[in-house]
Amino acid sequence: MVRTPNLDRLAAEGVRFARHYSQSAPCGPGRACLYTGTYQFNNRVVGNGTPLDFRFDNVARAARRAGYVPVVFGYTDQGIDPRTATGPDDARLSTYQGFPPGFEVGLDLPDEQDAWRAWLGRLGYDVPAGGDAALAMEPERPAEHGVSAFLSDAVIAWLERQDGPWFAHASYLRPHPPYAAAGHWARRYDPDLLPPALARPERDMPFCGRLADLRAPVQDRELRALQAQYLGMISDVDEQLGRVLDTVRALGMWDDTFVVVTSDHGEQLGDQGKLDKGGPFESSYHIPGIVRDPRRREAHGAVVTEFTENVDVFPTICEAIGVEVPAQCDGMPLTDFLQGQRPPWWRDAAHWEYDWRWEYIYRGPHVWPWDRRLESMQLSVLRSRSVAYVQYGDGAWRCFDLAADPTWRTEVTDPGVVLEHTQSMLTWRSRHADRTLSDMLTYDGGVGRVPDGAT
Repeated sequence: MVRTPNLDRLAAEGVRFARHYSQSAPCGPGRACLYTGTYQFNNRVVGNGTPLDFRFDNVARAARRAGYVPVVFGYTDQGIDPRTATGPDDARLSTYQGFPPGFEVGLDLPDEQDAWRAWLGRLGYDVPAGGDAALAMEPERPAEHGVSAFLSDAVIAWLERQDGPWFAHASYLRPHPPYAAAGHWARRYDPDLLPPALARPERDMPFCGRLADLRAPVQDRELRALQAQYLGMISDVDEQLGRVLDTVRALGMWDDTFVVVTSDHGEQLGDQGKLDKGGPFESSYHIPGIVRDPRRREAHGAVVTEFTENVDVFPTICEAIGVEVPAQCDGMPLTDFLQGQRPPWWRDAAHWEYDWRWEYIYRGPHVWPWDRRLESMQLSVLRSRSVAYVQYGDGAWRCFDLAADPTWRTEVTDPGVVLEHTQSMLTWRSRHADRTLSDMLTYDGGVGRVPDGAT
């Protein structure tokens, strides 16, 4: 339904991963998994504002080891490790919109969108205070004055100044609430032509109440209008990404540029009666995955249907730039797929987690260390080709028969199938426990996998 000609073109010149998944939501947790290659139960970033432990390696630090200066445009939503703060008055302790260690910032676009709003003011617009208010007015301004175009302008200007190897992370906010596409994109999709959202499960699902219920008086027409704006935002970003990639081509860099396109999470968009992202459902985690390696043309245009995850992106980039994959990584390089091969050790399911304790931490106060109820406010999902198994931190579980019904409304009744997937989830967690020092022995100066940075 949504038109993305530039993403389609990139997929034709690279490899599209059709079963690609984020490992967590919202933005901060999803990006922690993406940048470090670790699952949430290892990196422990459970909400926007949860500190990212300074000890973790990340894609920017790896890029520096390869000789690049990695530059980010947009935002990354990573909270500072408080042990690295300059003191209790460090301003970074009051925001979740920080950057992982190693990145230089080419354009900072946090929620407030200060740089973009200031630019709009210089263009003569009457700009409201606050980022959301300005974003909500995007349909009233031309798309070339939208926040996505503003970010692309900054990336393009930076690219035109490069005369050597470079490493850029363009982090577009859109598509994202408020549901208001820029300029003509707000009118691009007819709400009446959009398919209905997936219906609610037969039994209610216990999880964080932050996701808005689409109960009355919200009508189907209102939801479709919202969906049309979301699709418009996707097409807007597609156009802006196309501008960036066309600049790379025009500058003669295309045959030397490794490109990865993905997202930090998905969006319910009415599926299961929910908006926003989070909880157990697939709509919040099934995301785009496209990789173009100009050196490996034999697989260009291929579509991979194996389960791939955002934790695979960091090790894939490491191999592409000639850096050893850190021992911490839970993901695996996608390199074999980029060469048209399927590695025999590949996973047979996708995994994601959602933790909502941050809602209660923010509200406070709490009795610590003896009140451990926060530890139960989380869930893990194992999604195989035929079944989705959901395990809650309080011991509850749900299991859905996706082969019979891909809408997550039909539950598995065979206890043998439930047991099989329960055991698979336990095995998954046991195999991916933190291994930073586990593969090393202190014999003969250090035997085995010596962690990066060790002497």
